[in-house]
Amino acid sequence: MTTLELPSWAVVTERRRAHIERVVALLDRWAGEMTLPPQEHRAWIDAGRWHDALRDADEATLRAATGDQERPLGMLHGPAAALRLEHEGETRADVLDAIRWHTVGNSTWERTGRALYMADFLEPGRTFMQADRAFLADRVADAFDAVFRQVVRLRLEWTIREGKGLAPQTVALWNHVR
Repeated sequence: MTTLELPSWAVVTERRRAHIERVVALLDRWAGEMTLPPQEHRAWIDAGRWHDALRDADEATLRAATGDQERPLGMLHGPAAALRLEHEGETRADVLDAIRWHTVGNSTWERTGRALYMADFLEPGRTFMQADRAFLADRVADAFDAVFRQVVRLRLEWTIREGKGLAPQTVALWNHVR
């Protein structure tokens, strides 16, 4: 297996790298099954490759990169990575938006953002609801919108069950897909 190429500025543990590799593998599989045009296929792969590039960076780094002193730490790695990619010349809005909002969702996403949101949740290395998630992952190519709606619902239910706050973007996403 070829080692996944990450940006030189990425801060990831081996465990995180393995997660990123599984996300990219799902995105690649779905893009192939859906026979996406090459540019969209590449966008999906790049979004998966970069989405957690700063997931293991420290709080000071993420807050400095985003200028955000209020949002929870776990919501900063996507915006920080998107800003870094923009600074380096990335211009594909669908890729940047997918990375920026992959933790909370976004109601204006194109397919790239939706695909990343699903792959991040459905990747097989996660230990919860394995059979259900595998079932959904196997249906993305044939029922993309229906699976996306179900993933949004499952993630929303988990957030509420865990007593976590709902980001405005998450609420807007649910209202858009329900």
